[in-house]
Amino acid sequence: MKPQEKPRYQQLKEMIIGRIMSGELQPRDRVPSENELVDAMNVSRMTANRALRELTDEGYVDRVAGRGTFVSDFKAASHVLEVRNIADEVERRGHSYSAVVHKQERRQANGEVRDALQTAENSDVFHVLVAHLENGVPIQLENRYVLGEFAPDCLKQDFSRITPSAWLSGIAPLAEAEHIVRAMMPNAGTRERLSLDGQEPCLLVLRRTWAGGRPVSFARLYHPGSRFELTGHYVPPGTKKSTTADVFELKDLKR
Repeated sequence: MKPQEKPRYQQLKEMIIGRIMSGELQPRDRVPSENELVDAMNVSRMTANRALRELTDEGYVDRVAGRGTFVSDFKAASHVLEVRNIADEVERRGHSYSAVVHKQERRQANGEVRDALQTAENSDVFHVLVAHLENGVPIQLENRYVLGEFAPDCLKQDFSRITPSAWLSGIAPLAEAEHIVRAMMPNAGTRERLSLDGQEPCLLVLRRTWAGGRPVSFARLYHPGSRFELTGHYVPPGTKKSTTADVFELKDLKR
């Protein structure tokens, strides 16, 4: 008995998702329009519309009225936090972004890093420690490890000009993301780099990302407890998202 053929709209979706995951279509690239899909794939307008509508609902693409459909940064709907470029977040608030690179080195994976990246003991990883600043004030300390074979040019990058997140997204599209959020008291080095007083706690986000079916990056993201709150908005699969989840400066919130 032959397996049942997938509906045409599903085939269209999988074709476009495959082009995104392979890197052929990058974030902000234009996706074929309904008319182009109808002509190129010999499908009905209803089929093309459904494929693009579901891709939009699931977070793969953004449809902009009067302009077209564009690849968005992939959002893992089952996780509380979206993976975003912190420089974009700062600039979206109309503020000035800058960064200070404290470390950029090659290391051997062991312990927690080895386990998080699911790699062999003493395999090559790159370690990057970057402080992200908003209007000259530290708002995040990024302590990131990247699988060496995934990003061999990591040490050549100027992470004072491009964030590690933005650069990694340019190498290959994000396929999966995992977050764990903890409140904790930072050590002396973290406290100094975030300009914290002796009693201020941190909000720590542990983030692991996948590409090509395997973990490629593991990061500890430290945020000053007095300067940030993180919000999340869950949308069940297939449901259109009606609001956004952002990182806000607490001083800008109305109480």
